[in-house]
Amino acid sequence: MMAQPSHDAHVIGPQFVVPYQINVVVNRCPTGYLEITDIQNNIMFTIRSCNTPLHCQRLMRDGRGTPIAMLRAKNRTAHDRWNIFRGQSNVDSDMIFTAAKNNMIQNQTYVNVFLGNKTSHNVSCDFHIEGSWSKRNCAFFSGNTSTIIAQMRLAQPPERFMVTISPNVDYAFVVALIGTIDAMKSSGSIKAAAHVAVGIATGAVRYISGVGPP
Repeated sequence: MMAQPSHDAHVIGPQFVVPYQINVVVNRCPTGYLEITDIQNNIMFTIRSCNTPLHCQRLMRDGRGTPIAMLRAKNRTAHDRWNIFRGQSNVDSDMIFTAAKNNMIQNQTYVNVFLGNKTSHNVSCDFHIEGSWSKRNCAFFSGNTSTIIAQMRLAQPPERFMVTISPNVDYAFVVALIGTIDAMKSSGSIKAAAHVAVGIATGAVRYISGVGPP
């Protein structure tokens, strides 16, 4: 059973904080975007890719299509840091939180979350997520404590999973975290594939030119 936080985790907006436990279902649609519904299948949020030539980013909207948060990768960082802004903004004054991997190489998911525009690694995190993302078994914790504010679990079919969110926790914030981690995993796969492709191409050029083996 999840413990109830001692304070309201109001991060994105008070309209997303309710005094009871809430369950949301995350669906990965065939085109790759995320659709988040309640258990009655009513759409609560969508998260879609809106990349630019310079930035990997996703836009989170509510069920009416109103922009809620922009999820944007910070370029050239050692810990795969993402910045999350209000609405469609990307200016520092509108930053809600940042999320960064604890280590670049991870067997299990471990992401630290810092509210506002904190950038120092010496600052204690405000929330953290750990567990197995591939098995849809991650927990969301308050600070560096063992207090769970949300818990994922696999549903059927495999491209769907459910998240149980504690009372008085900003459920839009939890959904934004889910979108951010999903984006981290997707961008990581793309980067890995790109490195493999570059390696193969480089080896082929060396072989053709007689510099060395492929």
